[in-house]
Amino acid sequence: MKLRELAHSRTGDKGNMSNISVIAFDPANYALLCEHVTPERVKALFAGIVHGEVTRYELPNIAALNFVLTDALGGGVTRSLALDAHGKSLSSALLDLELPEQAAAESI
Repeated sequence: MKLRELAHSRTGDKGNMSNISVIAFDPANYALLCEHVTPERVKALFAGIVHGEVTRYELPNIAALNFVLTDALGGGVTRSLALDAHGKSLSSALLDLELPEQAAAESI
């Protein structure tokens, strides 16, 4: 099961940092997101792209997680030579994250 089946995202870029929010479609899936969408998994997913820290902020009242990715945009959106390596592309890649089969069974 892909993360996009349980959540959508919003993004923002500032300097060389990207901000990706993952918002559960159903608040009942928030705990599952907390368990399986960790800073470590996000960092591993973006290995070679995110050279700094990945910090996760939990927002239980709106069933969302916010990830701040530092040193992630090749020097910043206006300085980067990379095509589509900015927040919107990164959020789409994050929503492609595979969740464990056990998580898929629990969400049904």
